[in-house]
Amino acid sequence: MSLPPSPIVPTIPLDADGKHHGHLRLPYSRNDSAWGSIMIPITVVKNGDGPTALLTGGNHGDEYEGPIALQALAHELAPEEITGRVIIAPFMNHPAVMAGTRVSPLDGVNLNRAFPGKPDGSVTQKIADYFIRTLVPMADIVLDFHSGGKTLDFVPFAAAHVLDDPEHQARCVAAMEAFNAPYAMTLREIDAVGMFDTAVEDLGKTFISTEIYGGGTASARSARIARKGARNVLKHAGILAGALETGPSTAIDTTAAGCFHFAETTGMMEPLVDLGEMVEEGAPLLNIWPTTLTGKAPLTVPANRSGLLAGRHFPGLVQMGDCLAVIASIVAD
Repeated sequence: MSLPPSPIVPTIPLDADGKHHGHLRLPYSRNDSAWGSIMIPITVVKNGDGPTALLTGGNHGDEYEGPIALQALAHELAPEEITGRVIIAPFMNHPAVMAGTRVSPLDGVNLNRAFPGKPDGSVTQKIADYFIRTLVPMADIVLDFHSGGKTLDFVPFAAAHVLDDPEHQARCVAAMEAFNAPYAMTLREIDAVGMFDTAVEDLGKTFISTEIYGGGTASARSARIARKGARNVLKHAGILAGALETGPSTAIDTTAAGCFHFAETTGMMEPLVDLGEMVEEGAPLLNIWPTTLTGKAPLTVPANRSGLLAGRHFPGLVQMGDCLAVIASIVAD
């Protein structure tokens, strides 16, 4: 059975030469606006025939490096600089971005677990459906920016997934390396169901993602990494002229067992290893101190494996089931 058409309508042409700023308009009737709409900003820059890149940020609303880099690119990029087309959506999940939350405040749905979406579903499902059925098929390469948000912090990395098709994986790895983040991560997701990543890769597109620090804010350094990476991806795709801007990058991997550490109690976290530092298997990684009684020893969480601390829980308070840490292997040249 065929799906109904998407209710989302772009206010600008998606296939016209030049530079166009506008919105994806999603009708949304609510108490304060009976015939209202959700307006998701979008920019399309096109110059003749050539590859198409889809660049997205704000998949989660508390992650800022992507939106910063893409707002800058939408402002700065001129049609005469490119060959082909660049579709820029800095605030993919606009309701979540405006609320500063990971998931949408309108329906409580995590956009990055809602794909392929539904054209007749909730607000977030409608957004997912439009991106995967309308925008992604136009693209040759897709870059989706992420960072740790309010609950995680990472060393800054671009990422490519382990895929069944070696040629497809090689394309994604090449794009990841072109992004040239300080770290280049090969990974398998702990929960890939409903992810934008998976849906895009299932369509055979070249796809890369990022995790660039976190904590629910951005820094000068993190914004520079994102801005440079976006332009490097366009150069790699043959859309933007010029040489890649490169610097040192360390290859890391989280495909082995034991990379992820999860909390089995609640309490206050005391890190014993900082991001980017090496740790040996069995060495103390962090303490979880009780918050209901003094004089009691903490629960010390050991490292499941040796490697580099690539990710960690950000808030000081830990709940059972929280991801505490991610230890990555450094890949030898």
